[in-house]
Amino acid sequence: MKKYILGFGVLAMLLFLMLFVGGCNSYNNLVGLSQETDKQWAQVQSVYQRRADLIPNLVQTVSGAANFEKSTLTEITQARASVGQVKVNPNGAPADTVELEKFEKAQGQLSSALSRLLVVAERYPDLKATTNFRDLQSQLEGTENRITVERQRFNQVVQHYNTAVKRFPTVLFASMLGFQPKPYFSATAGAENPPKVEFNFDNKPK
Repeated sequence: MKKYILGFGVLAMLLFLMLFVGGCNSYNNLVGLSQETDKQWAQVQSVYQRRADLIPNLVQTVSGAANFEKSTLTEITQARASVGQVKVNPNGAPADTVELEKFEKAQGQLSSALSRLLVVAERYPDLKATTNFRDLQSQLEGTENRITVERQRFNQVVQHYNTAVKRFPTVLFASMLGFQPKPYFSATAGAENPPKVEFNFDNKPK
């Protein structure tokens, strides 16, 4: 009888050690992957901030064009202000889809406003000919490309993290250790369509 009790105790101890080692390995792995997602989120915020920093100079340059549609500039200014009102954790990736969707919605509105501005600017040859506007347009286009790249990289590291969270045996420990799946960036609705612009032909540049 004592042998059975001793054997059961040894098995229980081995099982505990296996669970403990497995839990430690899972925790350390998830910490590393979570840190990677936070790092990439910081990159995403950085390129979005670069775009926001370009806008005041862009608006100032465009506003000098005679008869330029002021409503377009107002829309951009308001959209940029809306982005600043969306509060996200600067030190970590969004924890849920609601937080990320608010961020995406505000940034999407600003993207739409900027697209409208560049389309409207096609009506102003003198504006397009200025070096300052061309430089700002080039920087803006480059920033938009970087935003796309960093969003894609963010989704990749989130995929690695989420996969690790759901793998066995990590899935047994993840929730207990405070690790939950993170949300992805989704494709912006209507992003494949060009911006619609209604020109005010009663206010054409001379």
